[in-house]
Amino acid sequence: MKTTPTLLALALAALAPSVALASCGASFCAVNSNWTAESALADAKHAVDLRYEYLNQDQPMAGSDKVYAGQVRAHHDEVSTQNRNVVASYSHNFAGRFGVTVSASAGSRDHQHIHNHHGAKILDSWEFTELGDVRVVGRYQLNTVADPLKPANAGLTFGLKLPTGKFDVANDQGDKAERSLQPGTGTTDLILGGYYHQKLTEHGVFWFAQGQYQHALNTRDHYRPGAQLGLDAGVRKGLGAKLGLLAQLNYVHKRADHGSEAEPESSGGRYLYASPGLSYAIASSAQVYMFYQVPVYRHVEGVQLTANRALVVGLSGQL
Repeated sequence: MKTTPTLLALALAALAPSVALASCGASFCAVNSNWTAESALADAKHAVDLRYEYLNQDQPMAGSDKVYAGQVRAHHDEVSTQNRNVVASYSHNFAGRFGVTVSASAGSRDHQHIHNHHGAKILDSWEFTELGDVRVVGRYQLNTVADPLKPANAGLTFGLKLPTGKFDVANDQGDKAERSLQPGTGTTDLILGGYYHQKLTEHGVFWFAQGQYQHALNTRDHYRPGAQLGLDAGVRKGLGAKLGLLAQLNYVHKRADHGSEAEPESSGGRYLYASPGLSYAIASSAQVYMFYQVPVYRHVEGVQLTANRALVVGLSGQL
């Protein structure tokens, strides 16, 4: 199947950043800006993807209910976390059906919460820009469907999230940020997944489905992030030679964090997002894309910060 710029906008699915969802609200967007590199890049030796994300998590929730900061009494009341993330990915295909994708991220976070101390309310804040954890994910492409009207690809993904990001960042007062807010988890995580992608040639439509499971293999400094499952499904409809209309549903189920440095009572949850978007080919082998994500369903454990909207813009192409 010939690689096209419209597919490349949805490339590098093996790289989608992990979604850290916890009480403080530090996270990446759940949008799959990649689609399936595994199929889109089957004919491309080298490919790159660069995306920027913005989400302002200023909506506290308790269970499935919106609340205001301090409505549910706790040791500290979460106020907001602004996240600005940049994720860079590089993909390489080897001979045969194997390929590998390496992704690295940098995040700028501004977090505030109110510390309830002996009746006093103390505003604590952290503001930092740091590199995050690196992900190395391989892929193996299974047999393809050769129907010229409905060509399809399927495959498996497997890899690791490496403990490259800091997990001891402190503010100007020397207070370390919560582990769920840190740029890295300190753990090595196993990543396993699968995907299916099909092109409906007669209708100018591409669609995909993908699942990915991530599980920490160790505990680091009394902290172990909860396992998480991500399920994505999406479609692209061509609106001309260069413009495409995108739509996705993104589901995330995260278990509670563990360890004395974790907050198991206020971590983990289930989330479903709708993510409409656009892609536009700026050259024969490169294009830009944009997604606007909104929540459809949210259920959190304890009290956690969530975002009412998120924005993703990016550029992808072949080298």
